[in-house]
Amino acid sequence: MEAVGDDPARISLLRIGEEWGRKFWDFGDQELQPKLSKDGLRAAGKFMANKKVVIIGGGPTGLGAAYRLHELGYDNWVLYEKSEDVGGHSTSHLDPQGFVWDEGGHVIFSHYPYFDKLIDDMLGKEVHERIRESWVYLKDVCVPYPFQNNLRYLPKPLQVSCLMGAAKAAASRNGDAANFREWTLGTFGEGIAEVFMFPYNSKVWTTPLERMSKGWIAERVSVVDFKRLLENVLYEKDDVAWGPNNKFRFPLHGGTGEIYRRMAQRFPERVRIGKQLAEVDTAQRKVSFTDGTGDSYDVLISTAPLDLLAGMLKPADARLREAALLLEHNDLLVLGIGMRKKIDTGKCWVYFADPEMPCYRATFFSHYSPFNVPHGDTEQFSSLMCEMSVPLGQTVEIERTYEQMLAGLIRSKILDESDRARIISRYHRLVRYSYPIPTIDRDRALAILQPALMERGIYSRGRFGAWRYEIGNMDHSVLMGVEAANHIVSGEKELVFYSS
Repeated sequence: MEAVGDDPARISLLRIGEEWGRKFWDFGDQELQPKLSKDGLRAAGKFMANKKVVIIGGGPTGLGAAYRLHELGYDNWVLYEKSEDVGGHSTSHLDPQGFVWDEGGHVIFSHYPYFDKLIDDMLGKEVHERIRESWVYLKDVCVPYPFQNNLRYLPKPLQVSCLMGAAKAAASRNGDAANFREWTLGTFGEGIAEVFMFPYNSKVWTTPLERMSKGWIAERVSVVDFKRLLENVLYEKDDVAWGPNNKFRFPLHGGTGEIYRRMAQRFPERVRIGKQLAEVDTAQRKVSFTDGTGDSYDVLISTAPLDLLAGMLKPADARLREAALLLEHNDLLVLGIGMRKKIDTGKCWVYFADPEMPCYRATFFSHYSPFNVPHGDTEQFSSLMCEMSVPLGQTVEIERTYEQMLAGLIRSKILDESDRARIISRYHRLVRYSYPIPTIDRDRALAILQPALMERGIYSRGRFGAWRYEIGNMDHSVLMGVEAANHIVSGEKELVFYSS
């Protein structure tokens, strides 16, 4: 490790990077935090007292950091956002017909009291609460989610195949899977894997499953208890309560983006929109934007995609650029259907595994809030929002894909053929950087990139700043910003970013 003199803030950053590389990316069970004394933490906080913090990105993480700095009374900071509105991928859009659309199927659920309180402070009583009702459509049947817990809805031959495979997997489970595909087979068995898990995950990730790690799964996938599966089939029991989002909230007005617009309104003089990052001079500690302007910083919180950030560094670092090439992601096509029709169902969203349907999920978006449709009138209007993962570099024919989506919704009986005439809004948006893909090479890349950035005074945080899907929800993202601010100001531990 290079010599750093007596600069306590820089020592703090370097020790975090050292801990990162030595402990976390060797997959140890140790707590991943820098081992600084209380005196060292206080010294770091004192050192930072008058230093300038620049935040890149006005999404959940950037605004989480900004909100926390504002809350702490720390005044020497500014936030730059490339778009004309805040929210990042959690922003929302109003189309000319009066329908509100998110950039994907966001819902509010949380692992953290701080995030819960933040939502309460931003929205108050202006929320719509729902019990999740989600389904999986395949083989011409609708199965409650989680699919693997509700096999009784399948035709009998598929029930037998799935149960036999699950029984075999339960009897031979050894935990030696080398990748996500092997883990899926070993956890669920061949039947469930072939019928649902393989085709669905291939649609979402657009990546061969054998190239994906198994380390990201945690609470993202409901694993099987064979006894429970068998009882659910024999006693015809529904099993639908699994998961952290089985209850969720949604803003009453303005879509998910309303949360972040209200956050930014707390400190409008410190938010600069229309600022696209072009270069980060780590030697001079300066950021430059595509409009020719720039700013200096002492500490940088970046929520820019990590692969792009690595290419913006000056002086250029070939090792970091090579590591960034190991990071993979896909894009997202959002297709919206606004109709002059009431959709009378309790469903929140439906997953699709069949290849004929290009989208992996359809969300009954007008159920999230009545004000996602014109005038809040769900007696006359409704909206469906569908999501399709797009492999990097693939060109999508929007009209053709839209028609395939409509055909899939009609085939699954979500819509009728006659509903085509009731469509008054045909919405689409291509969202760049949708899923940070947890490939087998990802952690090796992060073990190079993140410590090196910390050495340079850069906190790369957020869904694509951290590049860890397993901590990529809104609550995770906001907390990463909050905890980065806490660490910068007072040396307090970052828990979310360093969680395993």
